Amino acid sequence: MNIITLSAFDLSLAAVLVLLLAGLSLWLQLGITQQLLVASLRTVVQLMLIGVVLKALFENVDLVYMTLVVSIMLLLAGREVMARQTHRFVGWWGFGMGTLSMFVSTFVVTLLALTVIINTDPWYTPQYSIPLLGMLLGNTMTGIALGLEHLTQTAREQRRQIEARLMLGHSASVAISNIRRNAMRLGMIPIINSMAAAGIVSLPGMMTGQILSGTPPMEAVKYQILIMFLIAAGTGFGTVAAVLMAGRRLFDGRTRLRLDRLK
Repeated sequence: MNIITLSAFDLSLAAVLVLLLAGLSLWLQLGITQQLLVASLRTVVQLMLIGVVLKALFENVDLVYMTLVVSIMLLLAGREVMARQTHRFVGWWGFGMGTLSMFVSTFVVTLLALTVIINTDPWYTPQYSIPLLGMLLGNTMTGIALGLEHLTQTAREQRRQIEARLMLGHSASVAISNIRRNAMRLGMIPIINSMAAAGIVSLPGMMTGQILSGTPPMEAVKYQILIMFLIAAGTGFGTVAAVLMAGRRLFDGRTRLRLDRLK
């Protein structure tokens, strides 16, 4: 099957739609015009850069280069998690909890997929490892960001209730258990919705891309099922780990609620 290539003119036609949307948001005074335009520009620049990097990696498969690239991806994802928090933790905790949670969950899941399920040779083959890790990091980042946002915001709003439970003799874990549970649930809702709607409401991005590139539909379906399950596991484990760490950080060794640890 021939692959239809896209020209710069084709992409510019799609960009016109974004410009029209930006004009509409400006007219309606939505306050997101600048954000939309900056995000669009970042999309172009960042994807073009990663295209150049991937081309180089595909031509020179090297574990050292791979380690450098995935480390940068992880650190940037950790920064995005921190940047999206209304009340983030003071010091390195704001960056460290999200980054550590993503490292543990996404890297373990990705390594399992590459070495056991897909079984690539070598296991760090960029064609498989970079896209897979990127999808897991992106979704896990969203789950962790949502979970931490809910946890810290609700803890501030329900400070009196939490402290009342502590005064009644409850442990810190019990005093914040409902908030923590809801935070975990909120972080996992997006991937659950994606899995529930896959194939009925929408065709997931990876599957669509494979089909457009000429991959047989059933083969694309199998890969998409694998990706959805891996993303669900990575997002779930990462969100749970981040929320648990954050929940413990909200209290000190004397079981006192420490909201001063939040900005």
